[in-house]
Amino acid sequence: MNELRVAVDVGSRFHQVAIGDGSGRLLDEFQIDHGRAGFEQFFERITRHKASDIRVAMEGYNGWARPLDQQVLAHGWRLYNVNNLKLARYKEIFPAPSKSDAIDTRRMLELFAFDSQRPLGRDVLQEVTVSTSAQRQLKYLTRRRRQWVAERATRLTRLRVDLLSVCPDLLALTKAVDNRWFLRLLTCRDRLTALPRLHANSLASIRGVGAKTLPRIRAWQKIATFGANIDLADTDIVADAAVILALDEQIKALEARIDTLARDCPMATRLRSLPGFGATGTAELSGEIGALQRFGTEASLAVYLGMAPLDHSSGLNHRSKRPKCVNSRCQAALMTCIVRHMACVPESRAYYDRKRAQGKRHNQAVRALGRHLVRVIWRMLNDERDYEIRSESSEQDLKI
Repeated sequence: MNELRVAVDVGSRFHQVAIGDGSGRLLDEFQIDHGRAGFEQFFERITRHKASDIRVAMEGYNGWARPLDQQVLAHGWRLYNVNNLKLARYKEIFPAPSKSDAIDTRRMLELFAFDSQRPLGRDVLQEVTVSTSAQRQLKYLTRRRRQWVAERATRLTRLRVDLLSVCPDLLALTKAVDNRWFLRLLTCRDRLTALPRLHANSLASIRGVGAKTLPRIRAWQKIATFGANIDLADTDIVADAAVILALDEQIKALEARIDTLARDCPMATRLRSLPGFGATGTAELSGEIGALQRFGTEASLAVYLGMAPLDHSSGLNHRSKRPKCVNSRCQAALMTCIVRHMACVPESRAYYDRKRAQGKRHNQAVRALGRHLVRVIWRMLNDERDYEIRSESSEQDLKI
């Protein structure tokens, strides 16, 4: 047997597997555990068919499927990611008499028949292309950084609310609750109620507390009062401030690792040549985009980056909608880079202002500019050229 098709319905603890031949005939189906023994069973039952062309389709590539998906690629087999939206539509058009994981895997096997049909049908199964080692590491590190930043924001919000409820005068000492000297002040003792008893020498030894800040703290100590709930939040406020300081250090160290790793990633260094595109943003874009071969055209890349809303018009109603295949991390990173890009390139700022004058909201105008920048990025990456700015005598100020 030359051709073998495998479908995997992925779960958090178990995976349902169906094996068929090139014509779609079912050969075998079984369930495996998400663990070493289950993975060994998976590869043993596939290799016993002794096929030369093995293609595996699974739901949730890079999600619950890890690390099975990486092991499939390591075996040299072709891996396909199932488009869940199109699979759901397919099951609506050709419904099964019942719903089970085994039936779902048989439906997934049938999707391989679309591989030689129209392009719209071929998109039901999207072949996974292997990213470089640097891109995989950047993807992991930038996602970890985004998690830590979100956790830091949550802690800061809770810290501010707690201070407002038990000691608003203390919070009034600083304009921003995440000031480093203020966080160090909160954590210099194990309880918040110990701060009014600190001596001047102890306050002056806190890094960041200077000649302007020290008198304000001393004035607060004389009138310090605490709310009724201070017995509940006394140590929790100090603990939250300590976690925020620790997260700051972790994020700083992680950004240094990302910056070092991005220097060895050709896509990240090329994107870095765009004015306003910083180290963290380009690293996140490179890690999430992966292999450029995933995208057939720059339009598909624009949709993935969230810079191309889809037309959703009917009759006299002209509307647009957000695509469901947008990578939200890419979109957030690119939006930030575009805003900084406008500050560096007058022509981009003029285009943004023109869109705003047409009545578009801020995010709409930024995405409109981002749509043009995606064309630039596509050409840069395909032609392996950095961003260039022409001389003033040129017909255009910007070129690829």
